[in-house]
Amino acid sequence: MGRDIDEVRFTREDRQRYREKVKRDVEVLRRMLEVGAFETERKLMGVEVEFYVVDTDGTPMMINAELLERLESEDFQTELAQFNIEFNLAPHKLVGTVFREIEEELETSFLHAHRRAQELDAHVVMIGIMPTLTDLDITIQNLSASPRYHLLNEQVLAARGEDLQVEIEGPEKLMTRVSSITMEAAATSVQLHLQVSPEGFPTAWNAAQAAAAAQVAVGANSPFLLGKELWRETRIALFEQSIDTRTEELAAQGVRPRVWFGEKWIGSLLELFDENVRYFPSLLPLLDDEEPEAVLEAGGIPHLPELVLHNGTVYRWNRPVYAVARGKPHLRVENRVLPAGPSVVDTVANAAFYYGLVRALAELDPPIERQLSFAAACDNFFAAAKHGIESELFWPGVGTVPASELVLRTLLPLAHQGLDRWQVDRRDRDHYLGIIEQRCLRRVTGAGWQVRTVRRLLDEGLSRPDAIIEMTRRYMAGMRSNEPVHTWQ
Repeated sequence: MGRDIDEVRFTREDRQRYREKVKRDVEVLRRMLEVGAFETERKLMGVEVEFYVVDTDGTPMMINAELLERLESEDFQTELAQFNIEFNLAPHKLVGTVFREIEEELETSFLHAHRRAQELDAHVVMIGIMPTLTDLDITIQNLSASPRYHLLNEQVLAARGEDLQVEIEGPEKLMTRVSSITMEAAATSVQLHLQVSPEGFPTAWNAAQAAAAAQVAVGANSPFLLGKELWRETRIALFEQSIDTRTEELAAQGVRPRVWFGEKWIGSLLELFDENVRYFPSLLPLLDDEEPEAVLEAGGIPHLPELVLHNGTVYRWNRPVYAVARGKPHLRVENRVLPAGPSVVDTVANAAFYYGLVRALAELDPPIERQLSFAAACDNFFAAAKHGIESELFWPGVGTVPASELVLRTLLPLAHQGLDRWQVDRRDRDHYLGIIEQRCLRRVTGAGWQVRTVRRLLDEGLSRPDAIIEMTRRYMAGMRSNEPVHTWQ
């Protein structure tokens, strides 16, 4: 979805030809897997972070184009709405002091963006959903100028045939209809990439699926939307509903959603791409001139553009990625479950927990998919999204226990083992996983801090809108301090 496109209109023939081209791409991918064409030795990781652009009170500012001009860096890119930007960290080898290096690079880049934003009387903020967001901020007029976003909006609504319905119930309830996908931009995320071999992909993906609930429980940072207290990680429900191409009737029939946890463990990478073809019609049937069979037979590396684009419009919480870099094809697991923030050091702690836990779960004997049912992993994921660190999660050999207890007693020791297997510096391992440990011991996440702070301010006599604004100011101060959220006053 990173490619820019001109204004286009699609015909029925376009969609039929595109479907056939995606199928051809999948078959070429199958042949590449059979002949061992993929890069397997480089164990790389990557991080993408999305930011809000806001004023001093946390009100979104529609200036991402002006800010990106001032940043003058290809590492920063536009995002869906004019109040979003994204930062892409260069790939790193997962070894040694990698997490310390990532923290330094993220902090440097964040401060650079913050200084440039201040020139526009703005701030950049790492947070799952901006609590001060209003329905006036999420209209189609505030989509970024890139034609690809407007075309995606048009195609999602055309596929659905009616306005999007957002209905989320937590301590309070939100029910609203929206006439564009701009609501999706309210949910800002961190994406973690892990390059894996074709043979290792299924176990890595299964491990990431099993780990997702714990990630969300300890990393929740999105408790408010449009002034209402909803799920601890409301971003999960919001993203699923704000780009849902299904009508109510199709959902009742069991048609799969485009934002999807999945429905089974996998034994092969191809199962995910086969599902993409079987279950999901194209949203952007853009045909490329590449003839993948001819490229492969000539000894070249096909880029499979239709497969890549189609995969980019199926929003799995753990998504397969095919890419070509330095003339070599590789595979990645893209983990998409985490919100942005609360601080850079919290973000890196979340990453360390994920990479350590996934490595350990992928090496379990028997495999995690033989110990934990997929339905239980899915139930865990949504329980964590609703209740955060206070959720109750099921784990094999443990039973159903509070998320904080599961992480402290079972999953953190596994994450330590996994980071050791990656040969991560032990001081860094202890430092970043120690942040996760303290969140569990104190039962404090970004979401919990936001909710408790608003409630305290309400008790002090502030109105609800003023309490949310004041909490947001304090949040931004804590974020800029780069201290872990469990230490914030």
